[in-house]
Amino acid sequence: MRRRLYFLLPNVARARQVVDELLLARMSRRIHVVAREDTRPGDLPTANLPQRSDFVNGIEVGFALGGATGILAGLVAVAFPPEGVVLGGWTLLVCALAGAFIGAWASGMIGSDLRNSQLKAFEAAVENGQVLIMIDIPAAKVDSVTKMIKLHHPEADMHGVEPTIPVFP
Repeated sequence: MRRRLYFLLPNVARARQVVDELLLARMSRRIHVVAREDTRPGDLPTANLPQRSDFVNGIEVGFALGGATGILAGLVAVAFPPEGVVLGGWTLLVCALAGAFIGAWASGMIGSDLRNSQLKAFEAAVENGQVLIMIDIPAAKVDSVTKMIKLHHPEADMHGVEPTIPVFP
């Protein structure tokens, strides 16, 4: 299981040092940097759509709500079938799957336009010129990575560990 660590650094130069140290120590290759548009360097791994938006969260919520809606629609269809049509248990399955996939697609599209809810706490700091680094690492390495960064960069402000991150993407 992977965990995501959040560190705020005062500037791009410090962020570059932390990224280089993590790569040299082979701690993680899944590093995502969020910085203000005018300070974002091209050589640092920038956060992409799944890290910047609520795309993954939208898919998860849409899948669950769409599946539940599909089951309800299937129950209504089985309880009140069209005249001359016999509907069985497969109707529930088809409706649940169709609802889940349509819900995931629609919510994913909506979520891709929304800022990541996990990053809202960092918006003000990033707008003030600080750099957010998100590091995806195995759970066993959380303590060692945190100690390494704090040892070399005491100015790094750790903002917690996200308990689970999605396997996809």
